[in-house]
Amino acid sequence: MSGASRILANDIDPIAGMAITLNCELNQLNPLPILTKNILDLEQDKWDLVVLGDMFYDEDLADGLHHWLKNCFWTHRTRVLIGDPGRPQFSGHSIQHQLRKVVEYSLPEPTRRENNGLTTSTVWDFQP
Repeated sequence: MSGASRILANDIDPIAGMAITLNCELNQLNPLPILTKNILDLEQDKWDLVVLGDMFYDEDLADGLHHWLKNCFWTHRTRVLIGDPGRPQFSGHSIQHQLRKVVEYSLPEPTRRENNGLTTSTVWDFQP
């Protein structure tokens, strides 16, 4: 919708891939190409922008993702935006020293109840 010439959606869960397709349909977009393999295990491609959300829920994944994102940034000058609701694994991770807050959103009440009292979600700009 913003004019990107190439997009790739990635999630290792095939059900998430179906959700991405349904989201495209609801927004009257052509279906996006979807990769349901762990992109961190593949040869790194050049991306202008990487947008990811709520990915720092596991320490090993967070460490691998942090390394991958640094490579994207330093190799291809990729801009990285990270959305996170403030989970402890993210708040306590070393990546915190490389982030600049872009915007913070209040979560709706049903989402707050489903997420153990988390009340906001923040978008961060990764700047290693």
